[in-house]
Amino acid sequence: MNGERTQSVDPGTRAAVPLTEGLVSFDTHLVLERGLAPKTLEAYGRDARFFLAFLAARHVVNCAEVTREHVKAYLEHLRRVYPKATSRARAFVTVREFLRYLKYQGFAPHDVSDGLSAPKKALALPKTLSEATVRRLVESIGGDSPRDLRDRAILELLYGSGLRVSEVCALKVQDFIADADLIRCLGKGSKERIVPVGVAEGQALARYLTSARGSFDHGQAPERHFFLTRLGRPFTRMGIFKMLKERATAAGVDPSIVSPHVLRHCFATHLLAHGADIRAIQEMLGHASIGTTQIYTHVDRARLNEVHKSKHPRA
Repeated sequence: MNGERTQSVDPGTRAAVPLTEGLVSFDTHLVLERGLAPKTLEAYGRDARFFLAFLAARHVVNCAEVTREHVKAYLEHLRRVYPKATSRARAFVTVREFLRYLKYQGFAPHDVSDGLSAPKKALALPKTLSEATVRRLVESIGGDSPRDLRDRAILELLYGSGLRVSEVCALKVQDFIADADLIRCLGKGSKERIVPVGVAEGQALARYLTSARGSFDHGQAPERHFFLTRLGRPFTRMGIFKMLKERATAAGVDPSIVSPHVLRHCFATHLLAHGADIRAIQEMLGHASIGTTQIYTHVDRARLNEVHKSKHPRA
């Protein structure tokens, strides 16, 4: 094991539990107790297996054999394998969660990652559009055809309530609470939240529901998804991406800068610019941590810097 000493196992630790067994238990924990989204589970599993392969190459096969030196060596390995700090940080977070779980279950005597910090991620500001650009994009869809009413409602919803594209795809008819101007959606980790609906957004959703949706459901009574394609099926993420690109091109907006997530960023950034409370934005976006939402304060500072430099006579 490259000259490294294996830690002794204390009496409370289950003897010689294979790392593969520990990983199976960890996977079950993530599914049943943490309720993580499928793509998050996939990422955790991929990163954990990569770590186990690294350990296997050093003849480490049992949970109690992993040392702090192994983890440090793995961090150096990640530095060589992943050029992006964000990828290294994500991979290390998985390892840290895994090792904490092994200690918690008694598979290992210690959490050997305790006190080690994940690689620092560079601050990547979210891409946004100006309010005028978003207005031009949304208001370019002004027709009364079922397709126009549907697409206008989707754009109003993405920008007006800041939903993730997966949340828009999963939205059911009963999730639009029109008389209370609210949308109920199921976010990451199957966590439900209630998001306010603005006037223009509510009107667009109601018009689509009453005047257009029936043209898409083809009499399929059991189909309760809110947004349907011309074939009467629920929208997919790629379907919404494609529709947005087409609508952006028609509106004279560069389609490469438009996406559902960009509209979600616009929702948060424009709210903050108009004085909204950061905690309220966090709740509407469905962020578990305020730290995730605080990225928008950096966006606003960047905007203020631009205004200062362009407008102040001595800037």
